[in-house]
Amino acid sequence: MDDTGREFLQRLIDAPSPSGYEQAARRVWHETVADYADEVRGDVHGNVIATRNPGGSPRLMFAGHCDELGLQVNYISDKGFLYFNTIGGHDPSLISGRRVIVHAQDGPVRGVTGQRAVHLTPRDERGKAQKVEDIWIDIGVSDKAEAESLVRVGDAVTYELGMEPLRNGLGVARAFDNKIGAWVVAEALRRIDAAKCSAEVVSVATVQEELGLRGAITSTFGIDPLVGVAVDVTHATDHPNINKVTAGDVSLDGGPVVTRGANVNPVVERLLMESAEALGMDVQIEAEPRGTGTDANAMQLSRAGVATGLVSVPLRYMHTPSEIISLDVANQAADLLADFAQRLTPEMDFTP
Repeated sequence: MDDTGREFLQRLIDAPSPSGYEQAARRVWHETVADYADEVRGDVHGNVIATRNPGGSPRLMFAGHCDELGLQVNYISDKGFLYFNTIGGHDPSLISGRRVIVHAQDGPVRGVTGQRAVHLTPRDERGKAQKVEDIWIDIGVSDKAEAESLVRVGDAVTYELGMEPLRNGLGVARAFDNKIGAWVVAEALRRIDAAKCSAEVVSVATVQEELGLRGAITSTFGIDPLVGVAVDVTHATDHPNINKVTAGDVSLDGGPVVTRGANVNPVVERLLMESAEALGMDVQIEAEPRGTGTDANAMQLSRAGVATGLVSVPLRYMHTPSEIISLDVANQAADLLADFAQRLTPEMDFTP
């Protein structure tokens, strides 16, 4: 990963983007890809769409969703404590005791997620599953009036955690799911050699994936590609307390993951594997007999159908405030997509 790519990833991670509130991440993505795309535009749903080689053939779409998990203020108590609903799929046991930022109209408001201390919890209630309604956000105010002067019902909230390096080329951050996918599809667009590419390549930072693949549904319909590749994260299974018989064998640093199954066009899969071989790149295979629950699922089913592939970056501790990936593998994924784009020709037949 070069300095340009690393700086872009840092800015993208730092930009808050809970599903439905992706403005900051969309702005960073748009500003960055504008330096090397022929066209960049947004749509009314919030997707950001960047194109290289407009008018080329076939039309290829890359999709990486830029939204993340978050919270949304739902109620302000008389004492000024904020209660919230979750945006996306949270484990409630991981929410309390976190530093958070409420993204209010007049700027960020810092707070902490609080709950009753274990010392004050009746013994027969200790160790039981946490409920979201029993957790609140403390922003350090004295009453409801002071709280309402700072925040409003409907404001979005994110964990206050940026990206930090770990050993061996690893990184930790909130929201690698799926800022890293949005980063990969932008970087792939930058790395394409225009002289070797006959396809029109459209990279999209999609929105609201965590709420049901919503951005991919609308953007794929509007772009109408023949071929599409989604980039997301998948579970690394090289940590304790995992059953590889059911979860598969995926290493954090074993290379990008190519999915096989009903959601994936076999021609697209073959071309991805050919790209990996030509680049001397290790890839891992993930089996999925149904829809994948990623943007690839929405892309495949758009209009009369899209020849779809799915490339994933292995990730540990998905949907937690501290997700871990290999930055080297993310970098390889961008190279893989760029080479794949250069392999497409107008006469290719993607009929299975």
